[in-house]
Amino acid sequence: MEEKTTAHRQPDLAVFVASLANGGVGKMRVNLINEFAARGLKVDLLVAEDDSPYMQMVSKDIRVFRVGTSHAWFGIPRLARYLRNERPRVMMTQRARVNVLTLRAQVLAGTDTRIFVTANTNLTRQLNSIPAKKRRKEYRWLRKYYPRNAGIIAVSHGVAEDIAGILGWATERVRVAPNPVITNELFKLAAAPLQHPWFAAGQPPVIVGMGRLEPQKDFPTLLRAFALMRRQRPCRLLVLGEGKLHAPLTALAAELGVAADVALPGFQSNPYPFLANAHLFVLSSAWEGSPNGLTEALALGTPLVATDCPNGPVEVLEQGKWGPLVPVGDVDALARAMQQVLDHPPDRETLRAAARRRYTVDRSADAYLQALGLA
Repeated sequence: MEEKTTAHRQPDLAVFVASLANGGVGKMRVNLINEFAARGLKVDLLVAEDDSPYMQMVSKDIRVFRVGTSHAWFGIPRLARYLRNERPRVMMTQRARVNVLTLRAQVLAGTDTRIFVTANTNLTRQLNSIPAKKRRKEYRWLRKYYPRNAGIIAVSHGVAEDIAGILGWATERVRVAPNPVITNELFKLAAAPLQHPWFAAGQPPVIVGMGRLEPQKDFPTLLRAFALMRRQRPCRLLVLGEGKLHAPLTALAAELGVAADVALPGFQSNPYPFLANAHLFVLSSAWEGSPNGLTEALALGTPLVATDCPNGPVEVLEQGKWGPLVPVGDVDALARAMQQVLDHPPDRETLRAAARRRYTVDRSADAYLQALGLA
């Protein structure tokens, strides 16, 4: 097990993830632990895989341990050795497999570290999207192991209700902490020059979507809604992200006759200039937890449209106060909402203020530290 620094001290908090990957959950983890470290907490980050671009963003004050695996059995010896040697006061995990591994390793280690698990998405919808055999195993793990944690922290009230329902708990037993979306770095990155020709003066409005090109994000509905709207007015669609549906989405754009006005440039290490300069941001997801792209767009003052999917958009947009909410998969409703917002855009500073009230890294860190018993 490799580590980033050699200084030995008992950690206040250890955070264990399979990978920071290149999605919103990993980015939010880094924002959060960097804030903890800035407040003087001794923080360790444990990763099974370290190939994420977000690894470069981890504060130099955080020790990084490379565990090598997140397998629920094979990872036990290494993780138990870490727990015995370092004895963190608190450990925070995410995903059922990583949490199961951690709880099993603690039994072997015989330590008194308090373990918490976070719920980052609507687990019911997520589990319904996977094969039945794997789904049954995940439900068994959730119901057997999640009650053994010192606590569960959800990223939204809707996610808290969902996981409480799975476990048969009162919702109040699950703590809620907002994602640490708004940082000083967000605005610095958003201010970077944007050379893309679609954003030059006099060009048609640009609509931006963002996320992994996976079924959960339901970009086919966004493409179809865009094609409907494109018949009525010049506009363009830019979808930022990578994933297995890149080729099918490219083919769908051609089939719909809008390929010249649709671009899928892949993962962007800095997507924020695109968000800040977009005429509209659209979230078309079938399910979420607390969608970071939507919250980032709100923080940057970008006009918004979202599906009313479980969970998160209704909370981020405060029941549609800051942008229309439309039914999941409803192409016509999404096209109408997009047209409406382009025709009558909201005041951007009002949107920015709505985000600042709830999704700053300070507010998030305060809520997490209270939930973890470290405040």
